[in-house]
Amino acid sequence: MTAASSTQQNPIRIFVAHGFRQHSDYARVFEYLESARNFYYKNCSFIEAPTTADKEALKQELRKQINLAEVVVVPAGLYREMHEWIDFEVNCAKGFEKPVIVIEFFGVKEKLPVQLDALADERVQWNERDIVDAIRRQARHEETTRWDVIDFKLD
Repeated sequence: MTAASSTQQNPIRIFVAHGFRQHSDYARVFEYLESARNFYYKNCSFIEAPTTADKEALKQELRKQINLAEVVVVPAGLYREMHEWIDFEVNCAKGFEKPVIVIEFFGVKEKLPVQLDALADERVQWNERDIVDAIRRQARHEETTRWDVIDFKLD
């Protein structure tokens, strides 16, 4: 049985890894998602940390956010700066049996960290179509085969 496709009434619930810190790649994910046509999603990741600075309270907040999501998206660029939080978020996703999509490093060809690569259900480049298709496949098992039509004129 496959889940229903995403609609405005039934958007795909997405958690984007963040470690409670602003990062350009975190924001870039949403820029790409917003540029996609006929793609509806709900952001389950809230970057604002709870008022308590206690590490366990932060972990509990992440568990809550990840549990709400259907799929977890991890921009690899965040891993360098906050690998402890990203490791926690990815392992939490796996504990909740949520699929993990890793977006490779932006603008550079670099190997993914072994821990991140090992837990990824799918790896994609920074390409709006690839990211959206991976989310649809992993979250709702939607068929994402598309054909590009190129019109050209012979003189």
